[in-house]
Amino acid sequence: MGKKLLKIGIPHVRPVGGHAVFLDAKALLPHIPPLHYPGIGLMNALYIDGGIRGVEIGSVMFGRFDKSGRELPAPLELVRLAFPRRVYTQSHFDYVIEVLTDVWKNRQTIPGYRITDQPKFLRHFSCQFEVIREKR
Repeated sequence: MGKKLLKIGIPHVRPVGGHAVFLDAKALLPHIPPLHYPGIGLMNALYIDGGIRGVEIGSVMFGRFDKSGRELPAPLELVRLAFPRRVYTQSHFDYVIEVLTDVWKNRQTIPGYRITDQPKFLRHFSCQFEVIREKR
């Protein structure tokens, strides 16, 4: 899978692990600022386009707030795609690559998001988002 991602040009963490691929949402979606959560945008695009679920590992999960309450982005904006080895077949990997290729080709259309509701702790488990509609 890593070789195919390299061939397509999809930014990801290297080397690729044995159980997961970490997509670099910040590099894949440079038009989305970190506090508009590119990882959430990428996760949603993968799910909408192909039913592929991932997890955001970025500013939603690891963002911090300074003393004045201003949100500070995480240093990385990743999406983790996990692969339980005894469940998936080559056709599953081929399908994921097909969906990733489509998302990659249409990446400029992926919007940013804002948080509309979040708990005080562990917000990445249950916060809610809405699309940021840019005025054109």
